[in-house]
Amino acid sequence: MFDLVLENAKIPFQNKLVNIGIKDGKIISISQEELKGSKKLDIESNVLLPPLVEMHTHLDTVLTAGDPYFNQSGTLGEAINIWSIRKQALTIEDIKSRASRALRMLMEYGVMYVRAAVDISDPELTALHAILELKEEFKSFLDVQIIAFPQDGIISCLDNQSRLEEAMLLGADAISAVPHLENTREEGVKSLEFAFSLAKRYGKEVHVFCDEIDDENSRFLEVVASLTLQEDLQGKVTASHANALLYYSDAYASKVMSLVKKAQVTIVCCPLVNTTMQGRADSHPKGRGITRIKELSEQGINVCIAHDDIQTPFYPFGNGNILQAAHMALHLAHMTGRDELKKILDMITFNGANAFSIKESYGIAEGNEANLICFPVKDVYEIFFKQPKCRYVFKKGELMIETIPEETSWKSLMSATK
Repeated sequence: MFDLVLENAKIPFQNKLVNIGIKDGKIISISQEELKGSKKLDIESNVLLPPLVEMHTHLDTVLTAGDPYFNQSGTLGEAINIWSIRKQALTIEDIKSRASRALRMLMEYGVMYVRAAVDISDPELTALHAILELKEEFKSFLDVQIIAFPQDGIISCLDNQSRLEEAMLLGADAISAVPHLENTREEGVKSLEFAFSLAKRYGKEVHVFCDEIDDENSRFLEVVASLTLQEDLQGKVTASHANALLYYSDAYASKVMSLVKKAQVTIVCCPLVNTTMQGRADSHPKGRGITRIKELSEQGINVCIAHDDIQTPFYPFGNGNILQAAHMALHLAHMTGRDELKKILDMITFNGANAFSIKESYGIAEGNEANLICFPVKDVYEIFFKQPKCRYVFKKGELMIETIPEETSWKSLMSATK
């Protein structure tokens, strides 16, 4: 007897409906046969997926758009200036209030694994302490990994070096660098060397904000890949953005992508934020604002798509729906074929699980934890244009979230056209 049986579930890319038997928080049976359970829930032929993975967001800046004022230029520079003012008023209570709302927003759209960058430029590490507390408070609902993020640089702000080390000791999961924002190319390389050295010393992962600039001369991605190989950190390094890769010559881009593949570096694309910020200084034709995700994927590189900011000085929109980011990406990357859409789906599920280091226990399979999400669609590809909230969200077999799908009733117009 199972604790719970999910009946008539559609697992993507399988031409059959299945019943899923869950006991003690794990998937015990996936079968077309009838299963007996203490509780049963009819999935009604809707799509069941493993939880979505958000590999790049900011929980300290979240829900601050317009405070103290809106980013009128839409540029990264103005966003950083606004945040430098806003972060002076940060408190533990302020950050936790906003971040907890954001985590709930993400969960409603099926995200149960979150990697969040936290700015450590504050001498008191207020944001880091707040998100560490929140990580503990939410651990029964979703998993949070914390990136120690030096927004003001590592070499251009030397105090951040000791703050990054303190963040490692406090429990941050990964260390970051922002080499393209350092004062010179040489200092950018030094910032990466410092980050990799610290990660190696403390056994942490590296998650670099890399080449988020419309400049073919910003060439830090190759440095990230080279340092990964030198420090023997293959599979433990992620580079977000990588926008400059779009501007490289095809010959040089091919060389860099080969190196990234060899180093097993994950690339995270943030299409909502980057299409908003990038290309503003371009003359026509303007850049599309995202890295070469189609080519990277074709090379066999682990590529993820992330929502990134939610209503911040860097991006004033967003509601935590990572499907909006996937929808934007598939357009900009010209990945609209059915096989390509499967790759897009992988970029918010299995590829993210690989980068999150949960690959072995992730997915809908017997023996895995019953962490499942159900979308109110009959075909998995419908999620890209409908972008609905999850019908159900399960954590270890327990129903955490239920959303009743909206229903429209036509009355006067239908009667008037008879």
